[in-house]
Amino acid sequence: MVEVRRTRPWPRYSMVASSTLVFFIVGCGIGTISPFPFQDPFLDNYIQVLSATESSLTCTSMRVRREWRKLSQPQRENYFNAVHCLRKQPAILANGSLFDDFPYVHKAYGSYSHKSALFLPWHRWFIHLFEEALVTQCGYAGALPYWDWTLDWEDITKSPVFDPVSGFGGDGDATGEVTVGGGRCVIDGPFAGLEALRFDADWAPHCLSRGFLKGKVLRKMCGEDIRPDVVAKVLEKESFEDFMSALEEGPHIGISTGIRGDWVKFTVPYDPLWYLHHAQLDRLWWTWQHNALGRALEYDGRSNNNTSARAKLSDTMDYGDFVSSMYVRQVMGTESETLCYRYV
Repeated sequence: MVEVRRTRPWPRYSMVASSTLVFFIVGCGIGTISPFPFQDPFLDNYIQVLSATESSLTCTSMRVRREWRKLSQPQRENYFNAVHCLRKQPAILANGSLFDDFPYVHKAYGSYSHKSALFLPWHRWFIHLFEEALVTQCGYAGALPYWDWTLDWEDITKSPVFDPVSGFGGDGDATGEVTVGGGRCVIDGPFAGLEALRFDADWAPHCLSRGFLKGKVLRKMCGEDIRPDVVAKVLEKESFEDFMSALEEGPHIGISTGIRGDWVKFTVPYDPLWYLHHAQLDRLWWTWQHNALGRALEYDGRSNNNTSARAKLSDTMDYGDFVSSMYVRQVMGTESETLCYRYV
């Protein structure tokens, strides 16, 4: 198979946000930027100061992310059309389309962020890249929506996001063959017939698949993790590490368990609904950050799931050749020039 590469559809963000930091690094004799977390405590302190300065530089044209139910039907159709457009854009990394690059990157690099402090910042930047591609490559006129599944905790399968007309289509075909992850082909909605090229590490072309759990099993395995009172307790966690762990191991996993199919592996971004799920997780982090003074730069836990090293704002987030690496501290505030969005 022939690989296709193209110019990236977003700015080549640098890990170094200012000439001041370049001067500081070279002047102190640290030398070339390493792909590994810095171990210099003086540099870590400097980065925290720089982060605070950057976070005060708000953007001039801020996107506003809204819950799916708040969008008009024309706005929803604009979003669907932009996703379809992305599926027609040439890939940056390999075969398929630009849309196909996202699940590939999530499997290859995002998997290392899970069960570590990196989980929230890595995905914050990742879904921002998806949003940016929709806007710059496909003329999407809005911001990335989110799915507030706490509104659907009693039975997520009845959520408007699964509506065949105004949503993302529903369950897999009950009469069809099992495809992947206990799911079957989605045959209604705007993404019926969508082809996923990979299933986790395997090249395994198949239809977009879902396999909803039902009844009491769904309520126990998914609904109980996204109950409003349960999520409220997650938001009450005092430390970043406790908050992140409760969010990832509760609502994050619960939704994937309830939907199944493509959702059981790291190539889950083949389902366009996944981005709304992670926008909701990001919104809860954004809410937690705003709930108390001093949380804007609070970050702790394991650096990634392959090490016992403690996390720092100077840790890097890797996306391979898809986009330049970023420092964690560059995405700690959503209302800075780097990200430029907020939630309502």
